[in-house]
Amino acid sequence: MTTAKALWYTASNQADIIEETLFQTQAGDCRIKSLYSGLSRGTETLVATGRVPPSEYERMRAPLMQGTFPFPVKYGYANVGVVEDGPDHLLGQNVFSLSPHQSAFWISPNSVVPIGQLTPLRALLAANMETALNAVWNARPAPADRIAVVGGGVVGLLTGYLCAKIPGTDVQLVDVNPLRKNEAQKLGMAFSLPFDAQGNCDLVIHASGASLGLNTAINLAGEEATVLELSWFGTGAVSVELGGAFHSKQLKLLASQVGHIAPSHRARWNYARRLAAAVSLLDDSVLDCLLDRPIALEDICSQLPRIFDPQSGVLCQPISY
Repeated sequence: MTTAKALWYTASNQADIIEETLFQTQAGDCRIKSLYSGLSRGTETLVATGRVPPSEYERMRAPLMQGTFPFPVKYGYANVGVVEDGPDHLLGQNVFSLSPHQSAFWISPNSVVPIGQLTPLRALLAANMETALNAVWNARPAPADRIAVVGGGVVGLLTGYLCAKIPGTDVQLVDVNPLRKNEAQKLGMAFSLPFDAQGNCDLVIHASGASLGLNTAINLAGEEATVLELSWFGTGAVSVELGGAFHSKQLKLLASQVGHIAPSHRARWNYARRLAAAVSLLDDSVLDCLLDRPIALEDICSQLPRIFDPQSGVLCQPISY
């Protein structure tokens, strides 16, 4: 296999499938034949519309991205494929990597994680689970805490799923879309629309990507509670209501970003260990509710406007190869 097809974002709201020549850059690399890749709706919507701020061009590069912001870029960070060439201990194995949407590629064996008995589709959630795991490390929820997660995208749902595993926690998902109740209940959470949500929370995690969501999160926080911000807003302006009880309740607003290992674990963990842990946390078939029906790579460009539409209801959109 000497060529591959890849998805490139070539201009605002424009994407193309481009054929590329494959090169092995170093001896011992793995050649991967892709089975599936996963679109990250939140981040990739910003990339596809050119809303990555110039100040973040370097920090927001995906690990194996090609091109330069704003365009053209080959972006993506959730790929599951089979090792067709490479070290003997990896040959024939299904592996996850932080690779863009591409039908085949060469990669260092140090950059792949075998998925074992996980289904290839569920393994697409590894990068999102890694973000959720890092968020929980940053947030430090405790047993019996009352926790609200505002925003029912993949990262918000996975973070709530992990929090709900802690003994005695009372976790509610807060979202404007009542259809998210189905996923919330499957993942062990209660569900509330914003105006019905229970306040006085010990911890609030915001992952809606909207100003109204952040303000809802602040209003739900109890005295001296933490509001953990997981959203990335890109170039969008964010209006935050700090004139209410934010100061009098002495709230703590904390950012969490997967590019940095949480301080509580940074001295002992590296990125490879964290990603391997995220893969192991996906060993639960209930998480399949986050996956949409796969779309073939050849058909994906025409479907992107629908997938990126905020009203689409898509959580994780797999691409098949």
